[in-house]
Amino acid sequence: MSTAGETPATGRPRSETARQAVLHAVDNMLVEQGYAAMTMKGIAERAGVGKQTVYRWWSSKAEILHEAATLDASHELASPAAADSPSDLAAYAETLVTFLTTSHAGLAYRALVGEAQHDPKVAELISASDLVKPSARAVIQRAVERGDLPASTDMEDAIAELVGPILYLVLRNAPARSRGHWRRYAQRFLDGRRS
Repeated sequence: MSTAGETPATGRPRSETARQAVLHAVDNMLVEQGYAAMTMKGIAERAGVGKQTVYRWWSSKAEILHEAATLDASHELASPAAADSPSDLAAYAETLVTFLTTSHAGLAYRALVGEAQHDPKVAELISASDLVKPSARAVIQRAVERGDLPASTDMEDAIAELVGPILYLVLRNAPARSRGHWRRYAQRFLDGRRS
């Protein structure tokens, strides 16, 4: 899969204008039509580029959507450090909920997670480069650096324990939670990881 700023190993270099057009097209089509209705041909037409151009850089609509969402997620999920770990984790949880429920990139992530349930290639794509993982890792690492989590913390497990329940609530359209709820959630996460 090509990622931002790369050029394919063979063929012509990627046109940044065409790349941006494709990434914007896939974002808009996801919102307007949904994941299932999108096709590579439709994406190319919407972007105003040839279908062969799209296939030269991406092998599936999932790869295009993943790249578009990853670029947005890196900004939208950035969570500045708070004064303490419970506040930091609670703020991140709220940021993640907002991302998953209101952002085009969050919608894309949810679509990809859904598709991954029956498409092994999409599951592999998410597993190899989960767009939520870097932001979750950063906030957990800050708790480790403060001494609020052990230095031996298994990051993969900790990320799953932090993000998993939040994703579950969002996927089942649970009612919004208060700031106090997320503060308690963060404290339970810290207490559970220390025990």
